Amino acid sequence: MRKWLVFTCTLALFVFIGGCGTSGKSNEDLSEELDKYDVVHSKAEMQDGDFIYRLVSEQEEYADGQSVTLYAELEYIGEQSEVTIEHAASPFYFPMEEKIRGFEIPYPMPEPLVMTTLKKGEALRVSYTGSGAYSEDDEKAYVEFMKDFIKNGFPTGYYTVDGFADFWVQKNDHKNEPDRYHIEAQVDFKVK
Repeated sequence: MRKWLVFTCTLALFVFIGGCGTSGKSNEDLSEELDKYDVVHSKAEMQDGDFIYRLVSEQEEYADGQSVTLYAELEYIGEQSEVTIEHAASPFYFPMEEKIRGFEIPYPMPEPLVMTTLKKGEALRVSYTGSGAYSEDDEKAYVEFMKDFIKNGFPTGYYTVDGFADFWVQKNDHKNEPDRYHIEAQVDFKVK
């Protein structure tokens, strides 16, 4: 009898642990959670010296399965007619979090040294084209979420994007260290 009780308790524990996590929520449960969140900013603009960084989600709310349109812009507004910036593969990063599940969506970036010339008053725009990464050591619910995210795009959820532009500008004398810029902004949106 004691062995049966230990077996039953152990089995119940595995079932309980396996059932934990928000990825197992139904679409109805996710929709109820989603109603608790309000979109604060679908557009953000920050200025640092001679540069303006913009982060934009074209909509506050997207339908499940609809393509999410997210982009960043960098505009030079200084005194020169143009300026050359140095950056990784792109000056823009789009790390984000799906808040209902508490899952972070990383934005890995190749880091060659790239130079881009910005003309005064003309914004450089780069659209978000996807991201994400996981390891088999990650929590099972996170791995399942990321596999779905990478394959199908944004599932139902409330997303915050902690975007930033990260770049350097050489000084005119080229003798001193370049000026580094790290300009951050946040936007949010829902997928229902």
